[in-house]
Amino acid sequence: MPEGDTVWLTARRLDRALSGRELTVAELRVPQLATAELRGRVVLEVVPRGKHLMIRLHGRGDAGGLTLHSHLRMDGSWYLCRSGERPRGHPAHMIRAQLGNSEWLATGYRVHDLQLVPTDREDDLVGHLGPDLLGPGWDATEAKRRLRLDPGRPIAEALLDQRNLAGIGNLYKSEVLFIERINPWTPVAGVDDLDGVVATAHRLLDANREHPEQSTTGSLARGQQHWVYQRQGQPCRRCRTAIRRAEQADRDQPSRQRSTYWCPSCQPSLSSPDPDADASPRR
Repeated sequence: MPEGDTVWLTARRLDRALSGRELTVAELRVPQLATAELRGRVVLEVVPRGKHLMIRLHGRGDAGGLTLHSHLRMDGSWYLCRSGERPRGHPAHMIRAQLGNSEWLATGYRVHDLQLVPTDREDDLVGHLGPDLLGPGWDATEAKRRLRLDPGRPIAEALLDQRNLAGIGNLYKSEVLFIERINPWTPVAGVDDLDGVVATAHRLLDANREHPEQSTTGSLARGQQHWVYQRQGQPCRRCRTAIRRAEQADRDQPSRQRSTYWCPSCQPSLSSPDPDADASPRR
């Protein structure tokens, strides 16, 4: 799943290609927006908000500005090509949106939650989000305050909740907790150094936002980028213990299971969170 750093980089690339230019192509291939007419509007800016993308458009006449919202979720992406070229990112039937000008064409493949709202009503869509780890108004104190509102919640679940802090996904959840030597099932109240958790999350996303590769180890070499994420059965880079993986439920959505990766030696727990956790090598 694209995480906050991927969305930030996507927004920056779209902003460079679209901002300040009039739309000559504007197709929204979802039923509720199929008749929306955006051609002739000027793109003001493209900004990320956690895992959300906001494309802000200049108003027309006396009307105020509009914002086109999208979310990448598990499989969405935006692909850029030169105007006049045929986009080659994915099959055409996966296209949900196209925005273009005289120089660039941006194609949204399988982008989700496409919505068009007045710019002054953006909070209707993203106002519930916690502080954005990569936003200009990043507020670590507020993020920690929100995390502490539910002291009994496992820290891994709390970090994924975008209402606490926006931008962390499954990869960074697992990597942050390994670096901080915290078992993923530890309740928030049992985390001795929440400052360190939040600071590490911010540091990792900030370090990776300028490039598509996501490395938490400092190495971009293939197979060396991560400490525990998707490394079940492989030896821990610290202690050589086999990395484990288990499905961790979301309390608010019990049917939703997310894979959690951890080292049982570096991140010990008094009780085993899942005696059937997978320690077999990833295939």
